[in-house]
Amino acid sequence: MKILRRFTLKSFSYSKLKLLKKCFEKNLIAAFSSYKPLLPRTKKGITNEAKHFVDYKEVQVYGGDGGDGCMSFAKIPRKEFAGPDGGDGGNGGHVIFVASSTEKSLNHLSSDIRADKGIAGKSQNCHGASVDHTYIKVPMGTVISSMNGQELANLECDGDYYVAGRGGVGGKGNQFFLSNENRAPTIAEKGGKGEHHRLRVELRTMANIGLIGFPNAGKSTLLRAVTRAKPKVAAYPFTTRNPYVGIMEYSDHEQITVADIPGLIVGAHKNLGLGFSFLQHIHRCACLLYVIDLSYTEPWTQFRALQYELEQYQEGLSTRPNLIVANKVDLSVAEKNLEVLKANVDLPVIAISAAKQTGVEELMMQIRKLYEKHKSEEKNTVNEVRGKVT
Repeated sequence: MKILRRFTLKSFSYSKLKLLKKCFEKNLIAAFSSYKPLLPRTKKGITNEAKHFVDYKEVQVYGGDGGDGCMSFAKIPRKEFAGPDGGDGGNGGHVIFVASSTEKSLNHLSSDIRADKGIAGKSQNCHGASVDHTYIKVPMGTVISSMNGQELANLECDGDYYVAGRGGVGGKGNQFFLSNENRAPTIAEKGGKGEHHRLRVELRTMANIGLIGFPNAGKSTLLRAVTRAKPKVAAYPFTTRNPYVGIMEYSDHEQITVADIPGLIVGAHKNLGLGFSFLQHIHRCACLLYVIDLSYTEPWTQFRALQYELEQYQEGLSTRPNLIVANKVDLSVAEKNLEVLKANVDLPVIAISAAKQTGVEELMMQIRKLYEKHKSEEKNTVNEVRGKVT
């Protein structure tokens, strides 16, 4: 310290000396501190990966194997025949699917789901621990079925669960086999194997409203206009390859889910284009919105072709509550094509421009009316069924 004083007095002013002392104290504190400050330049964990909606998945579940029993004999001073002391193994964990209101998609499920193995037994009568079960949260309305199509569980309400793969039982140690006839058993059990199943996990209802149309009809742009979802939008076909779901909100706090289904083409029921999987997505929508592109000279043919594809996939699918949305009304040829469309269809047509936000509020009001009508009809159907049962 004397050397420092002598050096600072000769070479530094009082203000510089004070600054040096302060820096010295800060470095001393940092050296003895248990934490280290991170600079703002440190890279953050940012990912731009799009998380699309998943409503169907095939998984393999593996219950945890049971722990092995131990074969051991006690070692006690001055006691040659102390007897067996091998402990039992613990039970393996189950794989359990639980319905939760916090989950909305199946994109978090992995293809292989494995429960933990039981702990093996040890000497001195130490039994292995039974491990905790593996709980997998899934959205409400999830249906679990076997690969041959047999329905195993329908998790409709929050908290419903299904044990998909049971864990194996722990093996017995040689201490378990001690008897008057056998005072020195030399056998111990292996732990039981956990169950292995291959299952189909799917959502019965994907969304309240499904947007159906040919590629580049403007479905993704429309979903961006009415919800906070951000599907990819580009000027080439099949920009949407996975369904996206957004939520429309109203001032009375009502929320309606809207799904952007990837574009269909003629022959989709024969698995052309993106095929069966996306017709299956449409099957899980309660109401349908046919999005028609007004840049085509005969737009009504799109509507007929879409109806045909749905009917070929499943009879009666096209008759679900629906509306026709004529998109791209801002184009120069749209007015003429709109009149042609209205003259060739028997459903109400709502003209909008999703890109320019024209007619979007009116469309949302019509969707709300369609949704309320469907809800009341569904409620009446349920009441009729209950009345027949009672």
